[in-house]
Amino acid sequence: MPAGELQYPSPISCPPISQATETPMEEDEAWVWAQIKAEARRDAELDPALASYLYSTILSHSSLERSLSFHLGNKLCSSTLLSTLLYDLFLNTFSSDRSLRHAAVADLRAARVRDPACVSFSHCLLNYKGFLACQAHRVTHKLWTESRRPLALALHSRISDVFAVDIHPVAKIGKGILFDHATGVVIGETAVVGNNVSILHHVTLGGTGKASGDRHPKIGDGVLIGAGATILGNVKIGEGAKIGAGSVVLIDVPPWTTAVGNPARLVGGKEKPSRHKECPGESMDHTSFISQWSDYII
Repeated sequence: MPAGELQYPSPISCPPISQATETPMEEDEAWVWAQIKAEARRDAELDPALASYLYSTILSHSSLERSLSFHLGNKLCSSTLLSTLLYDLFLNTFSSDRSLRHAAVADLRAARVRDPACVSFSHCLLNYKGFLACQAHRVTHKLWTESRRPLALALHSRISDVFAVDIHPVAKIGKGILFDHATGVVIGETAVVGNNVSILHHVTLGGTGKASGDRHPKIGDGVLIGAGATILGNVKIGEGAKIGAGSVVLIDVPPWTTAVGNPARLVGGKEKPSRHKECPGESMDHTSFISQWSDYII
């Protein structure tokens, strides 16, 4: 390892759960938070120019939800939507709903494991706008369910302005989510995204026109959606399916299959589509279908 280079802990080297009063989820959250603080200390030592920033965003806080709330409040505040108000809003929401904290930890792990550019948990927490937009969206969704809809919509607008990620507050998002790069992601009101899904930049989960009601895609667990893909209407993308980059999907995609093209078609054909065994939302395999789908050679 080159001199001065940091050696970050492996994201999958979490020690065994001890026989304590905390649940496994809570112990995992505590372990990830300990890693984040250790990484922040090392980064501050490596580059003192970051010391004040890392202290204020991570090291001065006693928990992940406090650090995340502080960071989101500062990212999303404006001259009329104050950071202190947002900090209290985020902290109260994260503190009162453990499922939101567990989802945030699952998202941190997803980025650390699936994205080779993610060098540490703290890097994701501080710099991954897809991660930050997803956590903020979960708060807007919670506000909506509590009938605080004007505030949910105001926050939704700020998330879109700041992160260039537009997720309607009603949309349901699972955990273990990776919005990779995230710029230009649009997810409509009645969309549902399952667990362990990876979505690249400029993906649209939209409607087909003026129709109201349940009109947006339903994305199953473990799905991978490539950059620039568009999925329109109340269609189902089955568990473990893969949507190739730039594809336009207007009909259901069966589980564990790959849909590619505009309009999208199934690799292997509609009658007997090729099926993969790995979970593409976790493997991030974007191109293994090419040999079956096209004979184009450069």
